[in-house]
Amino acid sequence: MLSEEFVSAICGAPLSSNTAIAKDVGIYTHTLSPTYSVKSTFKKSSVPVNCLAVSETHVFAGQHEKAYVHVYSRLRGNQEAFVAFPERIRCLTLVGDVLIMGTTEGRLMLWETCSGRLVSTAARHVQAVSCVAATPYHVLTGSDDSDIHVWSLPQLLELDSAAEHEPLRSLSNHRAAITGLSLSPSVSRDTNFCVSASKDKSCIIWNYQTGDALRTLIFPSFPLCLSLDPSSRAVCVSCEDGSLYLSELFADKPLLGPGSEDASTVVQVSSPFGATQPDVGPASCLTLSYDGTMLLTGHPKGQIMRWDIAENKSPVELANLNAAVTNVAFVSPFRADKPTTTVTVTKPSQAERAYTFTTQFDSYTASENRFDSLLNATGFPQETMESAVAAFCQPAAESSGDQDLQKKNEELWEIINEQRALQKQTLQRYVEAKSSR
Repeated sequence: MLSEEFVSAICGAPLSSNTAIAKDVGIYTHTLSPTYSVKSTFKKSSVPVNCLAVSETHVFAGQHEKAYVHVYSRLRGNQEAFVAFPERIRCLTLVGDVLIMGTTEGRLMLWETCSGRLVSTAARHVQAVSCVAATPYHVLTGSDDSDIHVWSLPQLLELDSAAEHEPLRSLSNHRAAITGLSLSPSVSRDTNFCVSASKDKSCIIWNYQTGDALRTLIFPSFPLCLSLDPSSRAVCVSCEDGSLYLSELFADKPLLGPGSEDASTVVQVSSPFGATQPDVGPASCLTLSYDGTMLLTGHPKGQIMRWDIAENKSPVELANLNAAVTNVAFVSPFRADKPTTTVTVTKPSQAERAYTFTTQFDSYTASENRFDSLLNATGFPQETMESAVAAFCQPAAESSGDQDLQKKNEELWEIINEQRALQKQTLQRYVEAKSSR
């Protein structure tokens, strides 16, 4: 049975002197199914909102009000590295082997974890970068200055680029600080979109490659966090008043696509699908399972709640971590489709200009073909020998090309025989003429 795992992180001091909870633990790895349990923990970490990223081999955790990122090895179960940066980290995300970070100074930094290369942009935001989201081709940064910048990831990672990095475009419809960003996995220019949340009580759906605002959603209170479902057909939003909203994008009255209203029409969202109790507090972070049927939320009183979206049941408390839960993230059940694995990270260095790529090649996982079976066999396999003997025993099928070649050969033999007969006659006449003298 396929197991589901997720990672959570806390920030701040313990809420009570609960001796049942281990001290100094800041990051938890949970198994959700088939049965819930805490799989492993990592200590000495205080992770603010939007500062947790998880790969197959590592956990990256930005530290609260500090210029540090703690790197934990999921394979070895310990802290692997303590990485210092020039500025305080406000948010981060991971794309492949590149850790993308937003700073309190409005700057964007990219760290290639397998080579140690560090790329830094100028401060294109006038305030702190509050959230960052990325695809293999684009990076989106939201800021407390209410702007969203769209960057080209390949351009940011260009080698020996002397020009200063500039965003491709800016999305500036919000009027207050950006609190969340979520991207559609599509890479098509016409169908990819993102959703942004802001303290102006709105969420805006954008086509970030064109810069067009596709739809604006207004909520009773400002959104704290949001997430698109895996198929990008709905967006889940948590608001400051403790309400949770699920807005379907392609329902009977769609927000996007054919049949939707004009993009300038503002949609009032007022019917939540759930609400948290006052003693729990509003969800400061949330994540959706990979089948889109389950929602996990983290709360400032330490609870992690599970919501069944498919059947709309009452929420279930999975755990109480005795500190503010600031990050929850599902671990992908799908193995990354790449030939290498970064087993050990390389710390960044701005002084060096020569980088060493350090990684581990994965074993050959493609299905075995006939050449592989012959290469790995001892001698010639019996099956191969039998098929070769059978091929020699079968009469060769004559094709049209073989027939043409045979006809030409017959014509040439006719010419050769004629020449031989002529030579024989000439030789006989010569002998007769010589004997008559």
